[in-house]
Amino acid sequence: MASSNDTGLTPMMRQYRRVKQQIPADALLLFRLGDFYEMFFDDAKTVAELLHLTLTARNGMPMCGIPHHAAESYIGKLLKAGKKVAICDQLEDAKPGKLVQRDVTQILSPGTHFDSRLLAAERNNFLAAISHDGGKFGLALVDLTTGDFLVTELASSEQLQNELARVMPSEIIVPAEQQSDFILHPSSFILSGYDGWTFERETAYCTLRDHFKTQSLDGFGAGDLTVGIGAAGAALHYLQQSLRRNTSHIHRLSVYSVADYMVLDAVTQRNLELLESSRGSAAHTLVACVDRTLTPMSARLLREWLTHPLRDVARITARQDAIAQFVAAPRQLADFREQARRVRDLERTLARLCCGTGNARDLVAVKESLAVLPGLTKALQAIVGHESRPGCAPAAGNPSDMPALPNGLLGKLAGEITELPALVELIGRAIVEGPPLALKEGGLIRDGFNAELDELRRAATEGKSWIAALQQREIERTGIASLKVRYNSVFGYYIEVTKSNLAKVPPDYIRKQTIATGERFYTPELKEMEHKILGADEKAHALEYELFQQIRAAVEAESLVIQRTAAALAQLDVLAGFAELARHQNYCRPVVNEGDRLEIVDGRHPVLEQTLVEERFVPNDALLDGASQQVLIITGPNMAGKSTYIRQVALLVLLAQTGSFIPAKSATIGVVDRIFTRIGATDDLARG
Repeated sequence: MASSNDTGLTPMMRQYRRVKQQIPADALLLFRLGDFYEMFFDDAKTVAELLHLTLTARNGMPMCGIPHHAAESYIGKLLKAGKKVAICDQLEDAKPGKLVQRDVTQILSPGTHFDSRLLAAERNNFLAAISHDGGKFGLALVDLTTGDFLVTELASSEQLQNELARVMPSEIIVPAEQQSDFILHPSSFILSGYDGWTFERETAYCTLRDHFKTQSLDGFGAGDLTVGIGAAGAALHYLQQSLRRNTSHIHRLSVYSVADYMVLDAVTQRNLELLESSRGSAAHTLVACVDRTLTPMSARLLREWLTHPLRDVARITARQDAIAQFVAAPRQLADFREQARRVRDLERTLARLCCGTGNARDLVAVKESLAVLPGLTKALQAIVGHESRPGCAPAAGNPSDMPALPNGLLGKLAGEITELPALVELIGRAIVEGPPLALKEGGLIRDGFNAELDELRRAATEGKSWIAALQQREIERTGIASLKVRYNSVFGYYIEVTKSNLAKVPPDYIRKQTIATGERFYTPELKEMEHKILGADEKAHALEYELFQQIRAAVEAESLVIQRTAAALAQLDVLAGFAELARHQNYCRPVVNEGDRLEIVDGRHPVLEQTLVEERFVPNDALLDGASQQVLIITGPNMAGKSTYIRQVALLVLLAQTGSFIPAKSATIGVVDRIFTRIGATDDLARG
């Protein structure tokens, strides 16, 4: 702001400056004044430029404003532009001669908001924190919208860049004093500095320990981390202290190593068109062609699996076994998917409720999702009882006589699903179907759930019936046929009489307001009933909100269990989706091992065979090993398909290492640690 001197400022502007000093220095302050959010000084200049608003001035003070009722869309544009936004609301109604109490109710940033219009359901919205010491990097990732909290350590800036390219965080914080040292690609990453002391290991360790209420982080496998602890602690501190966010739904810290996954740098992801095509679209990408998931949380997990192919043969095999079990039980697979289709985005719904931004519709979504679990569990039990198939027979073929392992991945995931019938019953008994979005205007709670609420509602209803009877009685008493008893939020209840009938007004009417068409009056009797009606309505609305908060707290108390269930459902849905893909696209189960042999018989490009449906795709073989055939030289004229063939082999290897079946007659694939691509970067395969 222009000056720290408050001399000459109005009380309201002094209040504005006090609030501004309490928020992050780089946050734009939206200050509620009546029906508008106003911005002043440099904030006004920034917002006016970004939102194309008219910049005005009062006594030389720059200012601009946005309507309160349309604020969400404007705030979304500011977040999309990479800005932090602090929202200062009025905490009481305006009263003559008194400064309205105001305070910050939300601080939003690109990596921590819950705006569904900006969030892609199939993508995580990660806040990343990066610490750096002695050539080693710590990377922490927090998705406030799901409760995911991940941390890893990286040995080089190349590893850091590769991992950022995979997770594509919406916002990155680094120690402020090191900010100029970080040169990240792409440069479009939103990078800001944060207090360096929060990244120090000892401070960060205490931050994490206090949050998780534990004496040690060894239980999370994080005890030996150094820079990783610094990044994780700083991320949590930033959320809790700088942005004042509720993090109660973040229950665990997941430590991972990039060495467990195939290396896919940004160039490889782009050239293989894993998540985005060369034309910047999601269409005709690998994820678009293999995605058979039914829930948003499963779609997010699928993207994670495709950008983090496994290197551990045992984990790959476990996923293959689970897919094979689904494939071998098509009727039960269909039953499972029919049930899964009814599950909502449990992760984000739960996070909204825990963070205080959820509403009654989120409670209903939790209830409806949890109500599906008994049917899902029954379908899973039937599938686990079926037989699985080894080897690389086509998915559409007959199952072998090898029994499925009840303790395999499917059995493990089924065991992580917890039914919560008492919570389902509570929400169903309390919350109406199709509740309103507003929480403090009533209409949320069912009749019969709370005796006190029922009594207040009866009082309000009877009072309104009394008002209707009063109108009829006064019409008969005064002979004024057009007399109306009306209500508005400013003047309460009143008797309205037109100008032509004012001579008939009885002496006990007390004038309340003059309007263009007549006069408004009240009587002592009407005033007394107004207090009863409005008092009952106000108390009923307050009680409904209190009951909503109690039910929300009951959901939050089960948040860890619900998160574990949601994570298991997401994995099951991805695996079932892979099985559905294998059945309908005639995929086979590849043999994946630690050897150096890559043999694919009648391989097909997973994207092209679904995209070019009117043309015949010719299958191709591939054979490479460490002994007789270490190199293939591919020749041919332009547009002959050389790049397509190379990409096809890479995609099949990648799919195999996610645990998926692949489009081929058979395949044996030795695990690879990295895919390199510098091929056909400008090809547009979908367009030929």
